[in-house]
Amino acid sequence: MNILIVEDDDRIADFLCRGLRAEGHRVQRAADGPTGLALARDAAREQHPQEGATVLVLDLMLPGLSGLEICQALRSAQVGLPILMLTAQGSLEDRVNGLRLGADDYLCKPFDFEELLARLEALARRGREWRPAAPARLCVGDLELDRDRMQASRGGQVLPLTARELALLELLMSAPGRLFSRERILANVWGTSEDPLTNVVDVYIRRLRARIDREGAPALIHTVRGLGYRLEVPPASQG
Repeated sequence: MNILIVEDDDRIADFLCRGLRAEGHRVQRAADGPTGLALARDAAREQHPQEGATVLVLDLMLPGLSGLEICQALRSAQVGLPILMLTAQGSLEDRVNGLRLGADDYLCKPFDFEELLARLEALARRGREWRPAAPARLCVGDLELDRDRMQASRGGQVLPLTARELALLELLMSAPGRLFSRERILANVWGTSEDPLTNVVDVYIRRLRARIDREGAPALIHTVRGLGYRLEVPPASQG
């Protein structure tokens, strides 16, 4: 599970980050409202179907923007991340306002860590259920990936790809033009147990290029030295 904590109290934030990471979850923290809103928007844009659901833990009283303002801004922008309000203000009116503005759950401070964890797990399950269906077909230029059949083709010609190559291609095609670091590719395609120092990503990128690039057609996978890879049609080849 990916968890984004927006909490300005360093003591509480440190307790949450350490506890949730110890449970095996990926955790990010923001200490003010504007930073939290930006991170939440980024998390919604970057969430990939192969990754776990992202849940937002949102304090009510924050510098810059309040938790209610963040919640309202996200829902107005159709951002559907599950939101758990975590606050010392536990009156009925506060809870009702938070829920009406789009929060999915509400937990008052002080809280029991086991209860917090159970609520986050429930929200993550609901987040997976509510996630919009991924498009059945991805297209970048003349490169296509049929997700139902897990079959790739370029210019109408079927490409002989292995399961791992298809998983790598699906990740790159899910966000054309986006830069994927080697670490993110490794985590998404091979899992967190893979040695981060391995060169398996570079090996598979070379293999994938050899499969999809045809003579006379523009190369689609581009290297950004020291940063990672992106898949896109070169500007000169568009249109």
